[in-house]
Amino acid sequence: MATFFGRIAFVHSLLIFALFFSGGVESLGINYGQVANNLPPPEQVLELLKSYRITKARIYDTNPQILTAFANSGVDLIVTVENEVLSDLMDPQQALQWVGTHIRPYFPATRITGIAVGNELYTGDDTTLMANVVHAMTAIHAALVQLGLDSYIHVSTPSSLAVLAESYPPSAGSFRPELAGVMPQILQFLASTKSPFWINAYPYFAYKDEPNNISLDYVLFNPNVGMVDPYTKLHYDNMLYAQVDAVIFALARMGFGGLEVRVSETGWPSKGDPNEIGATVQNAAVYNRNILRRQLVNEGTPLRPSSRLEIYLFALFNEDLKPGPTSERNFGLFQPDETMVYNVGLSALSATSTSTMSYGSVSLTSSASSHQVAKMGYQSLVYWMFVYLLAFQVVSRRPF
Repeated sequence: MATFFGRIAFVHSLLIFALFFSGGVESLGINYGQVANNLPPPEQVLELLKSYRITKARIYDTNPQILTAFANSGVDLIVTVENEVLSDLMDPQQALQWVGTHIRPYFPATRITGIAVGNELYTGDDTTLMANVVHAMTAIHAALVQLGLDSYIHVSTPSSLAVLAESYPPSAGSFRPELAGVMPQILQFLASTKSPFWINAYPYFAYKDEPNNISLDYVLFNPNVGMVDPYTKLHYDNMLYAQVDAVIFALARMGFGGLEVRVSETGWPSKGDPNEIGATVQNAAVYNRNILRRQLVNEGTPLRPSSRLEIYLFALFNEDLKPGPTSERNFGLFQPDETMVYNVGLSALSATSTSTMSYGSVSLTSSASSHQVAKMGYQSLVYWMFVYLLAFQVVSRRPF
């Protein structure tokens, strides 16, 4: 009898395994930037996302072609209010017109779940933008309320990690003193609308600046001794989680410790200039692969272990028109022709056969045809459901 139940348990575990990998990763999204002149059309991009079971994406505008192409796709989409139009949207009437033009015609066919108001506004030099963002967020949310969309679409603003004055150890996390006037207004808005605090966090930049003082394994999520926060005694085996928890402590210091923190951007460049230490294909593959493996089990940070951390990888494509150092144009998982810059393991999400994955780790094998792989995944799922139901019938009929 024990052997029989062991076999049933094994079949059950295989079913869960198939279900798990056929559905994608709920807490993982990707940033779909468009600062390039050679990207595939949105319809083709959507097929790429679907073939790898990516169900969350963020764009940096409200491109009508993308919003139209993503209709009825099942992909959750975060859109962005560009920095240059923020001042106009402080006016409630103009905010209502903006939402009525850029959001309402596409929803709910296109699953817009969030509006990012600007991007990294609190680490630039434009103090006017900093002052405008709270008013723009409030006006946009009021427009969503007026149109009956506020329960479906949240409003937030992504910040860079530079909003923190201290981030090490995580328990010392605090916001920069010069933000003491505006940050409480932002946080109060997020709390009152039950919206998350978005943070762009890049351990790569910390390592690039201090490669002799920071362990590469620590920033890449590889096995390492990590660090223990001397005040909380929490152990951290990677920098990203330490950065997120530092943000949570900074929020708590302002009286908003209950806010959810989500990572709106993180990634690693596959190429850089000679002085950009660590910008290699190998490191980029390891960083993003290890994040994917953590996301597969809906992992939380040491401070919030039972709350899965939602993460958006940067970025979908290498973007050839981005200014700045070489690394800025080489954060993509894919080339514009849709070939992989490196295989981060996404093929494991589009099939459950042993040829593309293993029990111990996410495979690095590339699929020759993404559509064929996706079909195989569903066929495998149906097969294991049949086996499970058959086994269940045998158990239910067996006298004990």
